[in-house]
Amino acid sequence: MAVFAFSVAPLGTGESVADSVAEAVRIVRESGLPNRTTAMFTEIEGEWDEVMPVIRRATDAVAAGGHRVSLVLKADIRPGYTGQLDAKIARVEERLAADELDNGHS
Repeated sequence: MAVFAFSVAPLGTGESVADSVAEAVRIVRESGLPNRTTAMFTEIEGEWDEVMPVIRRATDAVAAGGHRVSLVLKADIRPGYTGQLDAKIARVEERLAADELDNGHS
């Protein structure tokens, strides 16, 4: 299992890339795999062989206009662990909450 973070955008299409990015995100969401989109990346969790075709389809959708495409991809590959898309964030939030309690903040 792994959590993949990727950003895909067309190059040379002007200032706004929202339409192309929306199409890529739509493909990720339709995959049924756990995912989250933030201001700069879309995260998707699953096995390598199920995630990479989704990222490829998202990239192909952005490239459909014949534009040059930028793809940034990062992966946290951790066999045997599932649910890390949310669990990684939960662990950090727990530590922050504990710090607030230790410092007398409520």
